Amino acid sequence: MPPARALHVILCWHMHQPDYRDGHGEYRYPWTYLHACKDYTDMVAHLEENPAARAVFNFVPVLVEQLQDYVEQFAEGRFRDPLLRVLASEDLENLAADVRHYLLEQCFRLDPEHMLNPFPGFRRLYELWQFIRQDASEMVDYLSVQYVADLVVWYHLAWTGETVRRQTPLIQELMAKGSGYSWEDRQNLLRCIGDLLAGLLPRYRALVASGRIEISTTPYEHPIAPLLLDFAAARDGEPDAQLPNCPAYPGGEARVHWQVDAALERHCQDFGMPPQGLWPAEGGISAPFVEILAGKGLQWTATGEGILARSLSRSEAGDAPARERHDYLYRPYRLRGEGPWIFFRDDALSDAIGFDYKSWFGHDAVTDFVQRLEAIWRATENQAFPVVSIILDGENAWEYYPYNGYYFLSELYRALANHPHLQLCTFRDFVRDHPEACAVLPQLAAGSWVYGNFSTWIGDPAKNRAWDLLCSAKEAVDEHLPALAPEQQNRVRKQLALCEGSDWFWWFGDYNPAESVRDFDRLYRAHLRELYRLLALAAPAELDQPISQGGAPAEAGGTMRRSHHQGD
Repeated sequence: MPPARALHVILCWHMHQPDYRDGHGEYRYPWTYLHACKDYTDMVAHLEENPAARAVFNFVPVLVEQLQDYVEQFAEGRFRDPLLRVLASEDLENLAADVRHYLLEQCFRLDPEHMLNPFPGFRRLYELWQFIRQDASEMVDYLSVQYVADLVVWYHLAWTGETVRRQTPLIQELMAKGSGYSWEDRQNLLRCIGDLLAGLLPRYRALVASGRIEISTTPYEHPIAPLLLDFAAARDGEPDAQLPNCPAYPGGEARVHWQVDAALERHCQDFGMPPQGLWPAEGGISAPFVEILAGKGLQWTATGEGILARSLSRSEAGDAPARERHDYLYRPYRLRGEGPWIFFRDDALSDAIGFDYKSWFGHDAVTDFVQRLEAIWRATENQAFPVVSIILDGENAWEYYPYNGYYFLSELYRALANHPHLQLCTFRDFVRDHPEACAVLPQLAAGSWVYGNFSTWIGDPAKNRAWDLLCSAKEAVDEHLPALAPEQQNRVRKQLALCEGSDWFWWFGDYNPAESVRDFDRLYRAHLRELYRLLALAAPAELDQPISQGGAPAEAGGTMRRSHHQGD
């Protein structure tokens, strides 16, 4: 029985990886399947282990597309990912020099504190590499075949989820062995990875069928829709923001419709039913975008709490008394009383999980989290159906937690599911069960869950240059698309959508790690070149020049950002 007056708690985990494939279908980077083995498996396992728990998982369509592509690779036995090709190769002695260099660069890209140092066998490989890397071009040839075999095995072992390690005897055996991995060991590990990937989406579908989770979607390639609609939306939260030279993204409204329609269609194919809600890429929202979602029949969407505070400040009279946060945050709204329900994220609680609790003991972190929820429950005693939305990255946080967040997440679900005054639920169920709980929002500010604005994706010179390159490519598409055959037109539209994704713009800027900026810069320009190739046009020479250099260290490796600047 639910408590007489409960604080409804919605945990929404956002799952996203951009398309790492080039024009030939080859994967430039392995992050999609590595996160599947470590994070997507762990996250579903925690829900399977606690039947009383409820949560929302937001799967971006391009992520699901890649997961299914990996399943097909394993079924066919032909790999388009170079890391998997090495794991599957019987002959490691004759690896090309560039492949060896690739392995040494790739296989130490992880958080060393939690994914390397705990494993003596892996740590020894790293120490040897540190010894020779000052003259890597000469010394790499001296690394033995066994070193390469052990390295590729250990890297995959480090990227297995804690629930996988606890439930899979093979993984336990390989980790205990520590070194000297054979061809048979690598084959067994490869089969294990294939089984994990093949069973992953069916596990989520089973939880949907049992009513224990909700799966929502995002526009197909994760674009910042409000910016596609209007670059000036950037000045809503940052009035002095510098904008690209191009005054607007050409045909942006039609492109947003394409991205949303493609996502809805793909979601039905992947999960057997239309989604009830949509998490905008990076919580990026604006009134025109919400109106588009209303036209698609979506029941809910969400964004960061900073957007709500700015929206209410514009809607209320200047002499209205200041309100406490708990007076307005813990309820959903509808823009002018119409369209989808809009839930607003509790930024402090969400960032606590994403950034702060990683250095706490799991029990202490859960105790603190529950106490903060209890304080909200007490503060909202005048509301019949208060709801707190905790929305964050569901994959990148855990490598910075001990044991991939196993102890924290296990205890979190138990504590919330069994609490007398807290009730886990989903957005879909809350909308269905509490129609009277929604308030009217007269105006909606534009912005995202990061700093409440769009500065992470536009305004920086490098970001603006990337937008101008995309605008030029879009103008070429508009000019030449009508002359192409229908099938080729579809390829062009799909490639254009890929280039519109948010991730490229996220990484540009000197405040991100140089290695990651380099990777995403190269891939973005490669995607634009492929777009020109599909149009049978020569790519502009400026696509041969890097857009950004990066160079600064960033919290969580730059993969996540807090909702506010630290110290604000």
